[in-house]
This record gives sequence, structure tokens and C-alpha cells, in this order.
Amino acid sequence: MSERTVTDLISLRGRVALITGATGHLGRAMAAALAEAGASVVASSRRIDDARAVADHLPRVDGARHHAVAIDHMEEASVASGLKAAIESAGRIDVLVANGHEPLVSDWRAVTAEQFNRQLMNATGYFLLARLTRDHLVARGAGGSIVLLGSMYGVVGSYPDAYEGIGPANPVAYQALKAGIVQMARHLAVYWAKDRVRVNCLSPGPFPSDAAPAGLVARLERKCPMGRIGQPDELKGPLVFLASDASSYMTGQNLLIDGGWTAW
Repeated sequence: MSERTVTDLISLRGRVALITGATGHLGRAMAAALAEAGASVVASSRRIDDARAVADHLPRVDGARHHAVAIDHMEEASVASGLKAAIESAGRIDVLVANGHEPLVSDWRAVTAEQFNRQLMNATGYFLLARLTRDHLVARGAGGSIVLLGSMYGVVGSYPDAYEGIGPANPVAYQALKAGIVQMARHLAVYWAKDRVRVNCLSPGPFPSDAAPAGLVARLERKCPMGRIGQPDELKGPLVFLASDASSYMTGQNLLIDGGWTAW
């Protein structure tokens, strides 16, 4: 067997990648990364028109074709129908990037039991979509890569003084959710390794959108060893690494892209 080059390993040419939450702050950059690496991308959102707008603007490498489907990962029926539609439109799925997220504002002071449970349903959606993707890959006799989106807040707590006086604390339910997603990646990885289905977690650090209060951004920058927040395109390389054969001997891991935040 000839040794593959780095260019060969990192390429996604000839593969089909489904990404949920493709219309968001980070989702757009990650969808673009998959397309730039050569994949045919299925962009999904709860709103099909928004998903189509993303798919229509993705670059096409070597004639790759992009598609759009509606998936609300908070609804089990939508997860199943959305994946079915993705497979029907693109022919197959080789890579899944579970990125969609229904947000929560209420912090530990105000969150209700119903809100807390609702937030954890994001993890349920990730699991159901990952399991269906795994079953699809096994039925085809193919290997594949599943990337679940975690967060640095699934590994460390947030600084109370970063949020004080600006808005609610980072939601406790969100931190419980993301920690659960990190652990779920480990669990699924060891069970699905024999199926040649890799499962890893990509955990961004401080990547606030333009809508974040300037005061919060300044505080986050002071807490980060690199002294700045992350830009969406800084997730492109790590995502393509996890999705491609560049990480072919890696499963069950949590890749933190956080400017050194968790190194303190």
C-alpha cells in the first residue's frame, strides 16, 4: 500500500457530508469548509429556505453538488425524515456534523425544570441522528466520520465575573448539555469502532457572534491566553481534520479549539 500524502488525507473529494445548523454563526463557516475540501454538502436547518440559501452559495470542487434539507433535531420525526431526505437527494452520507442547537437564555437563577430538560433534548437529537447515520453506513458496508459539536464549557466552568452586570450567566443547562455530548462521543466511539464509524467531538472556545455585547467580548478576551476571541474560519481546519482521513486513527476524542482557554 502506497503512503498517502497530506493532500490525499485531508481531501473530502467524492464524499457527502451532512451538517446540521448550517445557517448559524459557526455552521456557515463549517459548511463552507466541507465544500472547500471537496465534499458534496447537505446543509440542514429547521427552515428549508435558509438551508437552501447556504447550499446555493457553497463552492463546488470537481463538480460537487450541494443539497438542502429541513431537520429540527429537537423532534424525533424530523431527524428521521431529514436524514432520509438527505440520503435520497445526495445518494448517501459519509460524514455527519451535528451542529444544530436550540439555545437557552435562562441561567441557574431562573431556569425551570422544563427549560432544563428541553435543553438536554439537544443531546437526544444528536444521538438519534448519529445512530441513524451509523446504521446507514453499516448497511452500505462503509466507514464514516461523525463529528459532534461540544464546547469548552463542557470541560470547564465559566467565570462568573465574565458575565456579571452584562447579562445572565452562561446557562448551567448548556454546560450540562455540552459535557454530556463530549461523553456521548466517547461512548459511541468505543461501540462503533468495529463498524469503522469514528465519533469525535469538536469543542469551540470563545466564538461569540457579532450580536454579543462588546463588554462581554472584552471580558472573554481578557480570560483567554491568546487575548482574543475565535473567528469562525478558525474552525475550518479542525473540522476538516476530524471529517477526513487525516484523523483516521482518532476516535472518541474531544478536540478543543479555544485559544488556550482550558490550558489555564
